[in-house]
Amino acid sequence: MASDFEAQLRAVSLRVTRPRLAVLAALRDHAHVDTDTVIALVRAQLPRVSHQAVYDVLRALTDAGLVRRIEPAGTTARYESRVGDNHHHVVCRSCGAIADVDCAVGNAPCLTASDDQGFVVEEAEVVYWGTCPDCAARRIDQ
Repeated sequence: MASDFEAQLRAVSLRVTRPRLAVLAALRDHAHVDTDTVIALVRAQLPRVSHQAVYDVLRALTDAGLVRRIEPAGTTARYESRVGDNHHHVVCRSCGAIADVDCAVGNAPCLTASDDQGFVVEEAEVVYWGTCPDCAARRIDQ
C-alpha cells in the first residue's frame, strides 16, 4: 500500500516523506478522525513526529486534494481520504459519529442555488443530522 501512497504523492508533486505516508495510512484505516487522533495514529508509527509536522502534512494533503477536511457545525475538523466524489455525511447528534452518505438522490432543489450571486458554484455540502444505530438502540434499552 505504501507504493500506492507514494504514487498519489508524486502525482500531485509532493515529496514522499514518512509523515505523509503515515498520515495517509491513518486516514485510510480511520475515516472522519480529528487532528488529535491523526497525531496519535501517526505517533504509533513515528513516535518522534511533532504536532506541527502532522498539522503541516494534513494541510498539504488537503491542499493537494488527497485528503478532505470536513467540519460539520459544532464539531471539530475531521479528515478523510475519500476524495474525488460528491459524497455527503450523516452525523449523530448524540455521540458525534460520522458516516459517509453517497450523493443525494431524488429531486434536489437545495443543491442548485436559487441565486448564485454571480459565484461559480463548484460544490454543495450536505450534512444529514440524526441518531446513529448504536445511540438509537441505547435509547430503546433505557
